[in-house]
Amino acid sequence: MSKKWIAFAVLALFVMTVGLAGCGGSQQAQPAAAKVLKVGAEATFPPFEFQDEKSKDYVGFDVDLMKALGKQMGMEVQVVNTAFDGLIPALESGQIDAIASAMTITEERSKKVNFSKPYYKSGLSIVVKGDNSAVKSFKDLEGKRIAVQIGTTGAEEAKKIKDAKVREFNSASEAYLELKAGGADAVVNDLPVNEYYLAKGGSKDAKLVGEVLNSEEYGVAVTKKNTELAGKINKAMDEIKQNGEYAKIYEKWFGKKPQ
Repeated sequence: MSKKWIAFAVLALFVMTVGLAGCGGSQQAQPAAAKVLKVGAEATFPPFEFQDEKSKDYVGFDVDLMKALGKQMGMEVQVVNTAFDGLIPALESGQIDAIASAMTITEERSKKVNFSKPYYKSGLSIVVKGDNSAVKSFKDLEGKRIAVQIGTTGAEEAKKIKDAKVREFNSASEAYLELKAGGADAVVNDLPVNEYYLAKGGSKDAKLVGEVLNSEEYGVAVTKKNTELAGKINKAMDEIKQNGEYAKIYEKWFGKKPQ
């Protein structure tokens, strides 16, 4: 074989080797998958978090909010349905990374977790049967049967009412069913949740009474040690409020612009 052909063969082999190496390099350059942010929520609390009857997906204001925050942070949000009174223990044990479940920022909870900047203002309200004329305020709940959701500020407030017989349920929907069945005189819960229940058919046999009690603020909770995530959430919260995404989500679920 001539030297010319040998040189040609070597050159061809070199070109093929470089080409194959280039293909391998392009496969390795695939973008890394987004980090998953596991968010705990008690998904029976519309309009904040609940399961869509048709798609079975978790939906609601908190779900959309966290997806928007996740997008800003470059993270994929995964909702983990957890009983409300089990949310903080799940966070502390590392089963979830954050809590977004219409959780009121309180002094007691702040001893265990770090809260983000407030993202929603709320307050407690009363729902009674439509023909109930005896209960018109929180004062009128003295000695009455009150249905609440376990672990909520509504439950805490109801227990302060003199001689009240408080029954705690795992979900808000169970508390409303207890009222409808006549097992309770009233339901004490967050105002937007009570309003949503009435708007979705509850007003057929129930009504909202009295003034809103307490001014409450909701926050996203993370562990005390995860200061980096807390900072990222606050930064992302500022960004979605500035770019208008927060207002879009708020109006979608509450039919009005944020206050």
